Amino acid sequence: MEPISLEQMKSIRLMKRTDQKYVTTVSRLLDLLKLTREDYYVQEIAEKRIASYRTVYWDNPQGHPFFQNHQRGALPRTKVRARTYVDSNLSFLEIKKKNNHGKTSKKRITVSNIDSVCRGEEGAFFVQEQTGLDLGDLCPSVGNRFHRVTLVNKGRTERLTIDFDLQFDNFETGRQATLDDIVVVELKRDGRVYSPILAMLRQLRIMPSGFSKYCMGMCYTGESLRINRFKVRLTRVKKICQRATYVKPSDNKEI
Repeated sequence: MEPISLEQMKSIRLMKRTDQKYVTTVSRLLDLLKLTREDYYVQEIAEKRIASYRTVYWDNPQGHPFFQNHQRGALPRTKVRARTYVDSNLSFLEIKKKNNHGKTSKKRITVSNIDSVCRGEEGAFFVQEQTGLDLGDLCPSVGNRFHRVTLVNKGRTERLTIDFDLQFDNFETGRQATLDDIVVVELKRDGRVYSPILAMLRQLRIMPSGFSKYCMGMCYTGESLRINRFKVRLTRVKKICQRATYVKPSDNKEI
C-alpha cells in the first residue's frame, strides 16, 4: 500500500467526525486489507507501519463509576486514561468526555510516562481541572497493550484504525486476558461523506459492533462486577473468535 506520513496526516482534521466500530478476526482482516489497497494509504512512521500502544485507565475502586456509566449508556460520561506510543516513547494523560448529544471530545497533556501518573507525580491538576475529581481518589483499574495499523482513504475524509494483539492487565485483581485473534476496526470519518470501506466491510460480512477496550478489559479481568448489559456483546465476541483466551468474571455468570 502507498504510505502516508504523520505530517501529512495532520491535514486530516475531521471536524464533524462520526465514529463506528467493527469487530472481526485476523484472517478476515487480511482479506479486508487486500480490498483496501487501491483506495487507502497506510500510515508509516520511521519505516514502520505497525505501531505499539500501551494504555492505563483510572476509575474509583468504590463502585467503578466510569465503567458503570458506560455500561448504562449514561450521558454525559468521562474516562481518564494515559497512553504511551511505545515506538516513539511519547506519553499523554487524556480525558475523554461524551456529552448529552453523544459527541466525544478529548483533551490531553504530555507526561513523562504512565508510571509517573500512576504514582501521582504528574497529572493531578489536569484531572482536577477537566473533571473536578481528585486523582488521589482514583486508582489504575485496567491496562491494555495492542498493535495498530492506521489507514487513510485517498479522498482524505476518513481514518481507519485497526487494533489487534489485545492484552489486558487488571491492577486491582492481578488477572490477565488476551484476545489473540480479535481485531477492532474503527472508522472515523468526516460526517456522512462517502466511505469506500463500507462496501468492503459488507462484502466480508463484518458488521458494526461496539467495543470499548476499557469496558471489555474490565469484563474479562474484573471481579464482582455487574456486567449484564455487556453479556450480548461478550457473547458476540466469543462467537467471532473461538480461539480467544477468556477469563470469566468471578461472579460465575456465563459469557
